[in-house]
Amino acid sequence: MFFSIICIESWSQESQIYVPETDPLVLSKLGQWQDLKFGLLMHWGPYSQWGIVESWSICPEDYGWCERKKGNHPESYAEYKREYENLKTTFNPVLFDPDRWANAAADAGMRYLIFTTKHHDGFCMFDTKLTDYKVTDADCPFHAHPRPDITREIFDAFRKQGMWVGPYFSKPDWHCLYYWDPYFPPLDRNVNYDPQEYPEKWEKFIRFTHDQVLELMTGYGPIDILWLDGGWVAKQPAEEIARYYADHASTGGSGFLKSSVVNQDIRMDELVGKAREKQPGLIVVDRAVCGKNQNYLTPENQVPEEALSFPWESCIISGGGWSWVPDAHYMSGHKAVQLLVDIVAKGGNLLLNIAPGPDGAWDEGAYRLLEEIGGWMKVNGEAIYDTRAIEPYKEGKVCLTSKKDGTLYLIYLADEDEKEMPSTVSLSELCPDKDARITLMGSNQKLNWKRQSDGFSISIPKSIQINPPCRYAWVIKVDKVKNTNFINH
Repeated sequence: MFFSIICIESWSQESQIYVPETDPLVLSKLGQWQDLKFGLLMHWGPYSQWGIVESWSICPEDYGWCERKKGNHPESYAEYKREYENLKTTFNPVLFDPDRWANAAADAGMRYLIFTTKHHDGFCMFDTKLTDYKVTDADCPFHAHPRPDITREIFDAFRKQGMWVGPYFSKPDWHCLYYWDPYFPPLDRNVNYDPQEYPEKWEKFIRFTHDQVLELMTGYGPIDILWLDGGWVAKQPAEEIARYYADHASTGGSGFLKSSVVNQDIRMDELVGKAREKQPGLIVVDRAVCGKNQNYLTPENQVPEEALSFPWESCIISGGGWSWVPDAHYMSGHKAVQLLVDIVAKGGNLLLNIAPGPDGAWDEGAYRLLEEIGGWMKVNGEAIYDTRAIEPYKEGKVCLTSKKDGTLYLIYLADEDEKEMPSTVSLSELCPDKDARITLMGSNQKLNWKRQSDGFSISIPKSIQINPPCRYAWVIKVDKVKNTNFINH
């Protein structure tokens, strides 16, 4: 992950800068979002036909994920880019069935969706009026499908399941001639000209970006989250640009500004204001750009080592890559459940990525994974939804979550080969009220407990030990606990 105005990719409380929101409607919605806990992310576009990483192979940077391996002329950047963009003319996912996806996600306990309406390559999975590089264009065979506007169909299907929806939208657009001007060769992921030298051209890109976002805000029903990617497209402090020129003056070099100091100001405050006029209370996630327009932070494919006091979400690949790849191996139900528990205990949400294939279908492995998660959530979801992180968030193999009313959940993380529950579960830093009721989720049997000098211990009957109500993690509910201390609210 590349960051522009640096939000350090070391996810500790001290390393991150979070600017709290002040809009009361957004604050209310953000609190509701923190209660949802579990969402679905989907990367999908014509690139799925090649089974490659989304967009990045047309970016002229020398990294493994950018390597050109498909097409007839991978040795020629210009030829490769033409072939890549020509994938639009063969994209025809005839097995597209968003209702099945939405049903599977809801059954797994997911409560919101983020979908890639446009990735960095600029291909639009919605019926934009501002470019013909889109799924509904006449040159894309899917345009003849009865439901060709993929974004609309997906959002409608997931809303029917009671889920929130939000567009992933890339701020950089490598197809737009106002971002990568055909006159200049692209050198990296950034705009390929200096916006300060060509302000009229850059202004056209700003208008294009704003107008596309407003299309999504006005033509696709209620939108809950605007999830923006491409953090290098951001306003850069003037002093950083001046420092760059000063550092290079002695070499006589002017040339192209390095990526960390290209001022790519698209007037985010203005854009967010216009979006919220259309969608009041809209949560905005301007990823990796520190400031008021990053309503929650998004560690990518990683989980912070400790609980964080501000709103955050880990976006994690479930199998393969962000985009579809052949023969993808999906994480186990054991790993997925414990990942969710770990994230929620630290105060975050899990956004799990599943990538549709070129035919418009999910792999069966994705469905099996969601079924396993759903089976666990049906027993234990109470310990996940509407909870907050509490000190301590974890002790040994036990993660903790708590309701706002003080109800405590002890979530014992079983080892992969651990099929029986332990005879006792202990906690040293908290203690129930004397008349507290303690039960095992999935069982109506009251559990006995006793105070200890450093906390309390809970006894698990043998009959439950050998026949626990679920796999992967076992949840003990304590209805009254003394002196709980929330990490975030």
